[in-house]
Amino acid sequence: MSASGNGSGRRVAVVTGGSAGLGRAVVREFAARGYDVAVLARGAEGLAGAVADVEAAGGRGLAVPCDVGDAEAVESAAARVEAGLGPIDVWVNNAMASVFAKFWDVDPADFDRATRTTYYGYVNGTRAALKRMVPRDRGTVVQVGSALAHRGIPLQSAYCGAKHAVQGFTESVITDLLSEGSSVTVSLVHMPGMNTTQFGWVRSNLPQHPQPVAPIYQPEVCAPVVVDVAERPRRETWVGEATVGTILGNHLAPALLDRYLGRTGVSGQQTDLPASAMVGDCLDEPVPGDHGAHGIFDERSWSRSPQVWAQRHRRPLGAAAGLAAAVLLARGLVRRG
Repeated sequence: MSASGNGSGRRVAVVTGGSAGLGRAVVREFAARGYDVAVLARGAEGLAGAVADVEAAGGRGLAVPCDVGDAEAVESAAARVEAGLGPIDVWVNNAMASVFAKFWDVDPADFDRATRTTYYGYVNGTRAALKRMVPRDRGTVVQVGSALAHRGIPLQSAYCGAKHAVQGFTESVITDLLSEGSSVTVSLVHMPGMNTTQFGWVRSNLPQHPQPVAPIYQPEVCAPVVVDVAERPRRETWVGEATVGTILGNHLAPALLDRYLGRTGVSGQQTDLPASAMVGDCLDEPVPGDHGAHGIFDERSWSRSPQVWAQRHRRPLGAAAGLAAAVLLARGLVRRG
């Protein structure tokens, strides 16, 4: 990816939902690789903390208070980023909201709100990014997806529906760009369950504190893949063993997975802690404070993943495999000779 035309020689990235959770880890990863980073989120303290992370890494950070479900607000935010940091090279759609409850127990207004953030937030962000990137014929949009874009689970109908919608929406936009011969790229990066802040402040009617579906990954395992894809775009990337297993399992035996999730999915998404241990409810308003990237599951979370390692080293692994194949072929030819 070429350097940005902002005069500083540094590339400019935008991360929505970048004040906490995976988004915060992605902000830090971009900053560590020399980007200037604009952070879009609602909470003032989290925004300030994320910008401080960027500045500590030597970059310029820009905090942009924004509700991504509001198309006009996202357009204004994009204009502010380009005025403050320069042309946007990368736009990462990551902001999300969810409601943990069985579908018939979800208030329609809550369902709409979660969908507005998790789906329309991606639509609005993609629109604002492409409005600027397409005329320049450069830039990339990265959609942070989920294994749940391919496989719905109990208690998360709004979130799963929105992630499925992001998948179809993104595929359509990719083909729009290809029909124009555009050099702008849009990529999907599907994530596993992670130890992020969302489980402490999601709207929930569960009796116990929510938790991600195991195995749980630390956000720092997954965040580098987002930046890798921004720098070397590819259409769709599955992150983590759990994501690969979920997506393939759903293709091979969806009815069997239905029954398994029906038996285990409700209890498996709750801890032994009471719901009162949660820090708040962020669906309508941000939870005060700077909560960083991690949730409460550090002791149970994976800090390494062989699948992610292989994903990130696919080029040298491919080259090594090709070399090994060539050596074996040469040996076979010599023996025949």
